[in-house]
Amino acid sequence: MAFHPYLYFGGNCRDAFTRYQEIFGGELTLLPMKDMPSDQPVPADQAELIMHAALKVENDLLMASDDPTTDSFGPVQGMQVNYAVTDVDEAKRVFEALADGGDVTLPIAETFWSPAFGMCVDRFGTPWMVSAEGPTEPG
Repeated sequence: MAFHPYLYFGGNCRDAFTRYQEIFGGELTLLPMKDMPSDQPVPADQAELIMHAALKVENDLLMASDDPTTDSFGPVQGMQVNYAVTDVDEAKRVFEALADGGDVTLPIAETFWSPAFGMCVDRFGTPWMVSAEGPTEPG
């Protein structure tokens, strides 16, 4: 069994997932609304919105779409996307990249459960937890 986060954006899904691919690498698929099979034409102001985005990195999958049904799109609440790696330097690199232009809610640092753990909300409004797995090293 696997869990795969599915995020919603208020018109900036393409920008967010392009940035996520820059940070994480992987294979990016973006399907704009204009390419959706339908008997009804897509309104011109929604043609470039993303109906489905998928970023596949090794065996992991992050998915999303724009939400054209709302005029006001607030910050994500009640969840965080967790990204965990074994390498402390990689955790710090990813954290800094995600935090760039966003808000750091907990600076990345050693904790009693992780040699590097931090939380931020990226510039697209997605809340992240980034950690290096494994025991902390003395010192």
